[in-house]
Amino acid sequence: MIRLLVYLIVSLALSAGLVFLFNTEGSVLIEFGTWRLQPSLGTAAVTFVLLVLLAMLIWSLLSRLYRTPAAIARASRRASERRAVEALSNGFIALESGDSQKARQLAREARARQPGSLAAHLLEARAALNLGEWSEARDEYKTLLDNPETALPALMGLYRQAEAQNRPDAALTFARKALAIAPQSRWANKAVFDDLTRHEQWDTALELVLSSPASTKDERNLRIRQQVVLNTAIAAEKEEKDPAAALAATQSALRLDAHFVPAALIAGRILSSRGEVRKASSLLKRVWQANRHPHVATLYAYAQPGVSPAQRLARLGELMPAVPDDPSSAVVMAQAAVEASDWPRARNALAPFAAAKPTRDMCLLMAEIEEGQNHDHGRAREWLARAATAPADPVWTADGMTFDEWRPVSPVTGRLDALDWKVPLTAPVKAEPAAQPAGPAKPSTPPNASPKTPPKALPGDDAKPVN
Repeated sequence: MIRLLVYLIVSLALSAGLVFLFNTEGSVLIEFGTWRLQPSLGTAAVTFVLLVLLAMLIWSLLSRLYRTPAAIARASRRASERRAVEALSNGFIALESGDSQKARQLAREARARQPGSLAAHLLEARAALNLGEWSEARDEYKTLLDNPETALPALMGLYRQAEAQNRPDAALTFARKALAIAPQSRWANKAVFDDLTRHEQWDTALELVLSSPASTKDERNLRIRQQVVLNTAIAAEKEEKDPAAALAATQSALRLDAHFVPAALIAGRILSSRGEVRKASSLLKRVWQANRHPHVATLYAYAQPGVSPAQRLARLGELMPAVPDDPSSAVVMAQAAVEASDWPRARNALAPFAAAKPTRDMCLLMAEIEEGQNHDHGRAREWLARAATAPADPVWTADGMTFDEWRPVSPVTGRLDALDWKVPLTAPVKAEPAAQPAGPAKPSTPPNASPKTPPKALPGDDAKPVN
């Protein structure tokens, strides 16, 4: 509406101006050589305006003709760039679809239409890598290393090629270079982190975790879990040589996860050996109430140095009833009762579970009970025979292997935090012993002994592959 009013006002003003000029008396004298013109004032004004418009039109036409070659070249270049972008787009689609040969052809087409395209170099390198043409892929990636914009994807491509060629040292070198120029790079971070944990460089791995970005909730939870496991690994490594540092590491882990069993076991052993029995017992009791892990209960019984088997059995009574309500607790209670030669209590602890579907450890304990209480060798042999086919008890398990003690990484794959406490799928078979145990199993101390420090492992604690 406002535009219409402005248009009407301007039109009326121009019309009024022209009427004024045409109605005003007077003329304009124009002499050019022998030519002499004397139009009226209105005619002269209209003629002048028309001449100006004509001059502008001619100038526009001449300028357009002058710029035509450049415009044609520019349009051709834009069309070529558009076709190059289209070829790149189709090339990446072909690459993701698994047609690496077509992707390489489209990359070369894009390079021909747009020689300086870094994306075309990257596409051709990826296609050559998928096709197994290592030399061509390596050359393409190396051309991209000098450019800051493409250095990171080039290093990632070289890393993938080194992995595909089974050159782990070269792959790690590329990952470290990528991490140096882009600390937020997740693939490089993971590659370096996996190498550090595989070689048990716990302190360096922990520094890397603390400096790595975590933008999502899952990433933050993963980082916390990694800190817990790494601090526990540091504690396990330093437990014998530097108990104070080991205890500090377990405290760091337990601040992040108050019920992490391996860290609690290490802290409990250290506190017990230092005579801080109340602290050790309080920690172990809290963790036991949270997860009912049998190793925690066993260590709780041994947390008081120099006590008899009967006293250890009495300590277990502080954690659980005489007839426990879960199988793992029943096994721990029965084991302690057997060591104390309290055969009725051992039998009562196992009775609710042994009558239904006893596990292997239950059968072995029942054999001891029959032998020790009734001297019934026949019944003992029956229980031993049942143990051969009984279901397995929970144990630390990872990658088809079982372990009597927790460890930070799987010895099979080197993966951090791979062990789970669960029942193995099939019966384990003995293998090489574990190198560095990090948590206690059942007591290795003879039944009538009073150890000065809590037990750390059983005889024969080792890794056992699952068939």
